[in-house]
Amino acid sequence: MRLQWEPTQGSLTRPKKKTVPEPGLREQNKLEKRQRIRSAARELFSEHGYDEATLRQIARRAHVGLGTLFQYAKDKRDLIFLIFNEELAAVTEEALQAPQSGQSLQEQLLAVFATHFYFFSKDPALSRTLLKELVFYSDGVHVAEFLRIRTQLMQGLTEIVRTSRNRRMIHSDEDPAVIARNIFFVFSGYIRWWIAGPSPHPFTGLTEFRRLLNLLIDGLITPPR
Repeated sequence: MRLQWEPTQGSLTRPKKKTVPEPGLREQNKLEKRQRIRSAARELFSEHGYDEATLRQIARRAHVGLGTLFQYAKDKRDLIFLIFNEELAAVTEEALQAPQSGQSLQEQLLAVFATHFYFFSKDPALSRTLLKELVFYSDGVHVAEFLRIRTQLMQGLTEIVRTSRNRRMIHSDEDPAVIARNIFFVFSGYIRWWIAGPSPHPFTGLTEFRRLLNLLIDGLITPPR
């Protein structure tokens, strides 16, 4: 069964093409090392698990010295974000383009978050690690990019809420940013509950998440007395 907010197959991790200058030789070497480290970390985390894989193993598979690896990632947590930041950026771009004009607030939010459910379901084991580690991720080589991506998502959610209120689809005097944060907290808690299951399927997760959104948003629909 295909949901109306199901993302297009194969579109979740493919950023839009941009015209950029060709990198110089030195920059190209850095990009190639970065990609080798990224690929090696993903492979070893998948093969041995996040806790068992070591930085030395990752450096060896990437054909770089341990000191070179530390130029690209401070620790294993940082490597998780080296793996995922580029994909999370693409997912966020796609998610914020998914809502359509005229949809209810619930349907717009489901369109945004469906993209995330489908993305995380592709590799549940590694997604569990990402969702666990990002909670207190505030110090690392890749933290600025991660925070930029999260801020972009929060701004997008805030704009959806603000537009819905302006169209009188919801009634609340609360700051749209606070409402968006509340919605995001429900999503953040539930997606961890869902991904922890033995076989997290996006359809099942989205069906239950819809119920949680309805419980939350119904309180915003009733006009104040």
